Amino acid sequence: MPRPTGRVLTLLELLQSGGTRTVAELADRLGVEGRTVRRYVDQLIDLDVPVESVRGRYGGYRLAPGYRLPPLMLSDDEALAVLLGLVAGRRAGLTTTEHTASETASAKIRRVLPRHIARRLDTLLEALAFTDQPGGFDTPDAGVLLTIADAVRHRRPVSIRYTDRNGRRSERTLHAYGIVAHSGRWYVTGKDARISEDRTFRLERIADARTLPGSFEAPAGPGPAQRVLSGFATAEYRHEVTLRIHGTAEHIRAHLPAGIASLAEHEPATDQDPAAERWLRVELRAERLDWLPPALASLDRPFVIERPDELRGLVIALGDRLASYARQA
Repeated sequence: MPRPTGRVLTLLELLQSGGTRTVAELADRLGVEGRTVRRYVDQLIDLDVPVESVRGRYGGYRLAPGYRLPPLMLSDDEALAVLLGLVAGRRAGLTTTEHTASETASAKIRRVLPRHIARRLDTLLEALAFTDQPGGFDTPDAGVLLTIADAVRHRRPVSIRYTDRNGRRSERTLHAYGIVAHSGRWYVTGKDARISEDRTFRLERIADARTLPGSFEAPAGPGPAQRVLSGFATAEYRHEVTLRIHGTAEHIRAHLPAGIASLAEHEPATDQDPAAERWLRVELRAERLDWLPPALASLDRPFVIERPDELRGLVIALGDRLASYARQA
């Protein structure tokens, strides 16, 4: 028979699952009478767990936001999901500068895991492999991340101190549209109020952020993630490349994703199947061109190079090398 302390913890777990629970429902789940449920609720309140009483026909009890995190009850599967999320986030670089926070959170959960669950987790982690290298990313300050997230939610301007890739420091007023995680980094995209143009900033390069008075309206159109990818594809680099490729958008995107290149119809759209192969205009910018010939070869689709001429020469050179390799016995 469960001990009273065990029933109190079970009550907490039921309340943490969300919504309002009636006294009759809780009594049935705990196997006790209604007055005992009320006594258990009083014990939780004595432990500073914020339990609210809801009056009315469908009233009962529910958890209210408290001034500190109450004891958290997790099922076996939930504990595994949390630990895997912490491991994956750390390996992908999606953490804040407080590196120890994810490690101490993992350690706390690991300490209270039942042995059979801990063994399952160890088995899974031993079998799990990542294609990225750990520890290869810079991470943003937690305070900066939360301040900007609050500004995004309430559409408030935010002042940031930013250092660009060349080490130049500046202070900007940003109308932040959203925060985007991409390729192991955090980005914020929005309008730079000084120049009235959309910009994307890496969050780990923001030294300070503070909310300003006022508000703004987010523009219609692409969401934050699409804005970040489009910004990458149109960023200022040494070479501007324009191609025409005959294929499907899906096939081209598999080799030249949205963060690298932009796609557009080469000719006015017709009633043809949008998934069918057709000529598409591809535009991208790159600091170097040497990676493009192998990418175009891997497409295995007809293409025309409009610019630059230097790329045409690199593609011809790659074709000659491949032909010479193929002729070797």
